[in-house]
Amino acid sequence: MKKPSPGYKSKTLATWIALLGGSLGLHRFYLYGFGDLLGWLHPWPTLVGAWGVHRMLELGQDDRLSWLLIPVLGLMLAQAMLAAIVYGLMPDERWNERFNVGQPQHRTGWDTVLGVVLALMVGAGVLMATIAYSMQRYFEVQTEEAYKISQ
Repeated sequence: MKKPSPGYKSKTLATWIALLGGSLGLHRFYLYGFGDLLGWLHPWPTLVGAWGVHRMLELGQDDRLSWLLIPVLGLMLAQAMLAAIVYGLMPDERWNERFNVGQPQHRTGWDTVLGVVLALMVGAGVLMATIAYSMQRYFEVQTEEAYKISQ
């Protein structure tokens, strides 16, 4: 397991960072420092997915590459929301023994719960939209190919 960077780590702040910038790996940099490899791997799929959105806006919905890239953005956003939920729901004792070894014990409040609720709402919406978009485009392409074969 990766060793956390030294200093006090707030569970509330980690939850909100994962909620707002988790797809870019900002929560990992907060918890583990800038030497965290997984933190550096987060921005690339997010940027690839954002490029897919840009391609779709420029070239239209018929661009097959954007059809493949946009779900990557959705999955990165969904995993960031999952990280926010995991951080926010982790018991304070476990959080402190994992990230705040030797630090004074702190308790979290309602701001962490609010972050978890928002992460649940955003994560569920993004995941459903990603699945719906992917399946819609997949079946449209399959229908087009079946039409070509039948002609």
